[in-house]
Amino acid sequence: MKKKVAVIISLAVVIVVAGAIYFFTKKNSYIAKVGKVEITQEALNQALNTQYGAATATTLIQNEVIEQEATKQKVTATTKEIDAQVAIMATQYGGEEALEETLKSSNMTLADLKKNIKTYVKASKMITKTVDTSDQAIKAYYETNKDSFKTEAQVKASHILVAKKATATKVKKLLDEGGDFAKLAKKYSTDSANKQDGGNLGYFTASDMVDEFSTQAFALEKGDISKPIKTEYGYHIIKVTGKKVASTPTYAAVKTAVKAAYIDAQINEQYATWLTATTKKYNVKNTLETATSTEQ
Repeated sequence: MKKKVAVIISLAVVIVVAGAIYFFTKKNSYIAKVGKVEITQEALNQALNTQYGAATATTLIQNEVIEQEATKQKVTATTKEIDAQVAIMATQYGGEEALEETLKSSNMTLADLKKNIKTYVKASKMITKTVDTSDQAIKAYYETNKDSFKTEAQVKASHILVAKKATATKVKKLLDEGGDFAKLAKKYSTDSANKQDGGNLGYFTASDMVDEFSTQAFALEKGDISKPIKTEYGYHIIKVTGKKVASTPTYAAVKTAVKAAYIDAQINEQYATWLTATTKKYNVKNTLETATSTEQ
């Protein structure tokens, strides 16, 4: 997935550079002055072309090849598919805001990214047509990458979160006397996200929670209630309601997920080769490349 993200963002970056070159050609005869000496737009354009021109031209050509090939094969990319890829990338970067900050640092917008995702989705669909999706190939991928499909140990728990130790001690005493955990969570817990559901946190792995909380939760048996535990959020009383041990699922149980991961891996592996081969099918004339060769 990280390789896919890099490909999509690199596609977008060079398009932004191309836009910058065009933008500066529309300005005055000079873009800066140092004393009486003018730095001309021609000098800037030449510098941009020297540094980015070849890569930008190559990407523009490749994008056009993908678009023409997609039209020929009647392959499209839907808004839903594009948004799904944006969501995956946002998760990789730690949220949509973090992704937008990353784009901003490259002078890109979300619209720039979506445009290039659209091209990438089309290319991916065309490459997928060439992938061996036989059960034998998918199962071989599972055997080689079995560890990536392991499930971590998980605990299902509810908690009551309070700000003060005295309150936590009071609630624990009520529980020890037979108080109903869910009712006490609704009454005392400050965690508005789950207090109305009796403090239910669902299943989680050790890394999903802060260390102090996870250590205690994973040490308890099903049905156990902890003493008050202090974390950066306050004092927690934890009740474990379920446990799942770490396991490696059978191929049959995760076949759909394995197939998706296998195809994604094949797309990443074959992308460059497929693009080179597809480009050769078209009558491509890169005058910038010709000019560069002549200058050398």
